[in-house]
Amino acid sequence: MLSIIKIFAKGNRFLVSTISTLVVSIAMTTGAGAADIAAIYTESCAACHDSGALNAIKKGDSVKWQQLIQQKGMPALISSVKNGMIQMPAGGLCENCSNDDYRKLIEYMSK
Repeated sequence: MLSIIKIFAKGNRFLVSTISTLVVSIAMTTGAGAADIAAIYTESCAACHDSGALNAIKKGDSVKWQQLIQQKGMPALISSVKNGMIQMPAGGLCENCSNDDYRKLIEYMSK
């Protein structure tokens, strides 16, 4: 019986270690995700949204971004980015972005 308890205790240490590793990995991925959004913005969106070229709402103009988000809603904004607009190519120059990436980019620009 004592050997079973030792095995169980050892197994729990392994489980605790595994869970700890998973938590740290998730935390690191979350931080990397924010950095990735900044990099994607720089590569795909900044050309227009930093300068306001072609009437793009500038990054950081939170009043205009919030008005647009409230007026259209996030799903419609994501759809606009994916499908393109007169002044913006489909995908907003981000070929590999997911809907979640577009949402994060819009939120990033709105702050």
